[in-house]
Amino acid sequence: MERYDNAFAQLKARQEGAFVPFVTLGDPGPEQSLKIIDTLIDAGADALELGIPFSDPLADGPTIQNATLRAFAAGVTPSQCFEMLAAIRQKHPTIPIGLLMYANLVFSRGIDEFYAECARVGVDSVLVADVPVEESAPFRQAAMRHNVAPIFICPPNADDVLMRQIASYGRGYTYLLSRAGVTGAENKAALPLHHLVEKLAEYHAAPPLQGFGISSPEQVTAAIDAKAAGAISGSAIVKIIEKNVDKPEQMLAELHAFVTSMKAATRKA
Repeated sequence: MERYDNAFAQLKARQEGAFVPFVTLGDPGPEQSLKIIDTLIDAGADALELGIPFSDPLADGPTIQNATLRAFAAGVTPSQCFEMLAAIRQKHPTIPIGLLMYANLVFSRGIDEFYAECARVGVDSVLVADVPVEESAPFRQAAMRHNVAPIFICPPNADDVLMRQIASYGRGYTYLLSRAGVTGAENKAALPLHHLVEKLAEYHAAPPLQGFGISSPEQVTAAIDAKAAGAISGSAIVKIIEKNVDKPEQMLAELHAFVTSMKAATRKA
């Protein structure tokens, strides 16, 4: 959890927002996946948001579902994902690492065992996408026992009660939804969410990162102008992987260029 606090403090000192890429672990295969993650970090990613391949990803659009299918085709298992996470953490000791996943994956290991494993391999946060705040007690309590930040989604239509709960239970960062619906770059992010950001700050919530449909530097700038602490981009990055599955070197070059441009947009003029 402390890695998020340290990262946000350093960014604030440099007057920068955070750029956080999302990829699915093991896509398109374990070896290339680790190279992709190294590339994202080399290009300036401030934190990582990583998915563990799952057979029924409810909140994901077709782009991320295809990433999951590629990882499955390469034989990637949750146990292998944890091995990869340990390797990433060993190589990159300070970057915050978050998991974005589904409750069944947590249940299949046992809730407490799952968070213990996260702590063991150096994961800083877990967002369980299909567990609403009001059902989150067993997850967030296990997370806190193991010093893993429980992350909550703040939707665009959140009321005061929900925002207070998110502020009270969440740690690390707050996942600020640009809009309702499934993930995907083709669904452009809606207007910046000034009012939500202000309310979350008023309730002392963890710093908000805007996600869903973030695919251009302009959208990153808009998120930071709305006083978000940064932006998360997934589908746009995964599309670059998809487009270059047979061209691994070009894939890494395009990912580097994309992340560099997105990170540049976080620097306040």
